[in-house]
Amino acid sequence: MSSSDLYDLGDRPPLGEVPGRMHAFLVRQDRFGEPAKAWQREVIPVPELGPQDVLVYVMATGINYNNVWAALGYPIDVIADRQKKGEPEDFHAGGSDCSGIVWAVGDEVTNVRVGDEVVVHSGWWAPDDPWVLSGRDPMLAPSTRIWGYQTNYGSYCQFARAQSHQCQPKPPHLSWEQAGCYLLCASTAYRMLMGWSPNVVEAGDPVLVWGAAGGLGSMALEIVSALEGRAVAVVSDDAKRRFCLDHGAVGVIDRRNFDHFGRMPDTEGPDYRDFIKGARAFGKAIWEVLGERASPTIVFEHPGESTLPTSGFVCATGGMIVICAGTTGYNVTLDLRYHWMMQKRFQGSHLSNDEQAAAVNRLIIEKKVDPCLSATYSFDEIGEAHQLMRENRHPSGNMACLVNATTPGQGASA
Repeated sequence: MSSSDLYDLGDRPPLGEVPGRMHAFLVRQDRFGEPAKAWQREVIPVPELGPQDVLVYVMATGINYNNVWAALGYPIDVIADRQKKGEPEDFHAGGSDCSGIVWAVGDEVTNVRVGDEVVVHSGWWAPDDPWVLSGRDPMLAPSTRIWGYQTNYGSYCQFARAQSHQCQPKPPHLSWEQAGCYLLCASTAYRMLMGWSPNVVEAGDPVLVWGAAGGLGSMALEIVSALEGRAVAVVSDDAKRRFCLDHGAVGVIDRRNFDHFGRMPDTEGPDYRDFIKGARAFGKAIWEVLGERASPTIVFEHPGESTLPTSGFVCATGGMIVICAGTTGYNVTLDLRYHWMMQKRFQGSHLSNDEQAAAVNRLIIEKKVDPCLSATYSFDEIGEAHQLMRENRHPSGNMACLVNATTPGQGASA
């Protein structure tokens, strides 16, 4: 179909012409559950723009685990949460990073113009938030949200509504799908590694990266390598070893060779000795990778419950454990003696601000960091791509789905 009201995917309207309706992948409350069924394609109205918003004609989108949670309706029903705040929609149109073309802009937008090719990062905050207006870090503002998870009309839409500050220039050498897959993970990883001075990556620094073959972990490997650090990758499948080495790791540890992971036993109990023995063996494995008795100055954490006791043990004196998730659980245990006596830092981190997103995007533009795209799917496979992620059967690195770029490989100019 092609008309002024609705266009097929890839059937591009005249630049700047905004149709009344669009194609989108949605979750609704009456089909919460497994992602393959919860995500369905529908036709919905194109959203209106606020004065600082942009409308992006989406060419490709990344796939992230936050919209697995949205499909399940757990741990938060994002639809009900937004309705409590007065938003009327009874659906969730997700997607938290993308590549595309600026198609329309609000009255107050000055940083991008209609026709610009952009990538979009996922940090969203209220334009009138006093914290943000005071010049402080927006990531610490009370209004901060994950775009396309905690907000509606994300990148699984033919036309995505975002805030203008979220837009960064598309790296010209990347295809649409390469450009659409990385910025959420890349900007999150960059803030973790470079946002918490003085504990930032410096040349020669050992950095331990858990889950190194995933979207977030692979971007950490790339960033550490670009900054001349030494990334030690941890994986749970030896088949992922080559992937990690190809993306910047100096060596790889297979966590299946150790059996001490999980909540730390009582320090006064009989099992504590076995934990310490396992943690020391893991630390020795790090030394073997590095070729010296060096401990990681930064531990890049996201599993949480099962790995944090070990992270706390192996982190260098004065080093930092930085964490952005808890994929194995949220209840954590640490031997505080190794924490306070060795003056280690335990830092939470979330998303990124505009400056951090711009910094990592420059590394991509300069070809110092690879987007780690490993698989590309069609728009109608969005549900299946999330199902793969839900079942941990997804490929290493980042996944993308084509939206208006209906043929892979389009969009690269060099």
